[in-house]
Amino acid sequence: MVRTGSVAGPTLAVVAREAGVSVPTASKVVNGREDVAPETRRRVTEALDRLGYVRRPRFDGPRPPGLVDLVVDSLDSSWSGAVLRGVEEAAHDAGLEVVVTAGLTRPRGGRPERGWLDKLSARGSSGVLLNLAGPTPSQYAWLAQHRIPFVLIDPVLEPPPGVVSVGAADWHGGVTATEHLLSLGHERVAVVAGHRRRMSSNARVAGYRSALAAAGVRHRAAYLRYGGFDEGAARRGTHELMDLPEPPTAVFACSDRMALGVYRALAERGVSVPGDVSVVGFGDLPEARWASPGLTTVRQPLSEMAGVALRLLVRVMGGERPEGTRTELSTSLVVRGSTGGVGRGFVEAGVR
Repeated sequence: MVRTGSVAGPTLAVVAREAGVSVPTASKVVNGREDVAPETRRRVTEALDRLGYVRRPRFDGPRPPGLVDLVVDSLDSSWSGAVLRGVEEAAHDAGLEVVVTAGLTRPRGGRPERGWLDKLSARGSSGVLLNLAGPTPSQYAWLAQHRIPFVLIDPVLEPPPGVVSVGAADWHGGVTATEHLLSLGHERVAVVAGHRRRMSSNARVAGYRSALAAAGVRHRAAYLRYGGFDEGAARRGTHELMDLPEPPTAVFACSDRMALGVYRALAERGVSVPGDVSVVGFGDLPEARWASPGLTTVRQPLSEMAGVALRLLVRVMGGERPEGTRTELSTSLVVRGSTGGVGRGFVEAGVR
C-alpha cells in the first residue's frame, strides 16, 4: 500500500469509507492497478482528491523521457513489420527508445489482456502507441489517471471522445477499388469484408456501396461476405459467392490477406484471375507483389501512419493538444495483373 502526506492526513481506510469501497480496492486505485471497474476508480479518485490524500506514483524514479511503448497484436505478419518500421524511423529521428510488446490481445474481441499496464508503469514509460488493440474502459481510465499519453494506430472500434488516433482513408479506398472494377465493365462486384464491428471494415464496405450507387449499379446483399481479415474465412466466403445463381465477375477483398483466400478459392474451382474474375485487395503489403498474378490493391500507408502516430505522441507528451483527434492518411490504387475486363463466357455461363 502506498500512503504519503502528513501524519494528520487521511488514512486509506478513511478514503475507502468515503468512496464506499473496501480498503484493498482503494489500495488498488492508489497503486495504479488496472483490475478496477471504471466507476469504482472514479469514486475512489474523487474521494482521494476531496480528502487531500497525496498519491505517489508507483514508479519511484523519474520517468525516462526517451522511452515509449508500442503495443501490437503480434510480430508474425507483414502488417506489424510495416508498423514497426514506421515507428522505428520516427523514434530514431526523435531520439526515443521503443519497447515493443506483442501478443497481449485475447482471441475474441482484440482487447489487451490485463497486466500489461502494470508492467508499463513499472518501467516508467512516458507514452504508449496502441496498434490494433482496443483498450477496455478501465484501461482508458488507468492511462488517464496516471497521465500517460497514448495514441491509437488504426483503432478497432470508435475511440472515446478526445482520444488521439491515426488511420487511413478507408472509405475513399473502398470507393477507389470499386470504381476501378466498374471502369473495367464489371457490374456484378462482390465484397469480402473484415469484421462486422470494425471501423476500417465498415468504412471500406461503405465506400464500396457508395461507388455502386454513384454508378447506378444495384447493390446485392448476397454479394457481401465477412471474412474477419482471415485468409481461410475469405476462401470459404468466395466459394459461397461462386455458388450463387449469378456469381460475381469481380471481388473486392478488404485486405490483401483475404484477397489471397479469394485467389485460393478461385483456383480450386478452375476460375482464372483476371480472365474470369477480377480481384482487388487492400493494404499493398509485400504479399500483394508476390501473388501470381500480382494483386491490384489499395495502398494503405502503414509505415507512414505509424510514423505520424509517434510524432503525435511526442507532441502530446510535450503538453500539446492536436487540433483534431483523428488523423487520416490518404490511400491510393496500385494496379497490377489481377484486374481486367469482363470475360463474356463467364458472364453468360456462370461458374459452378
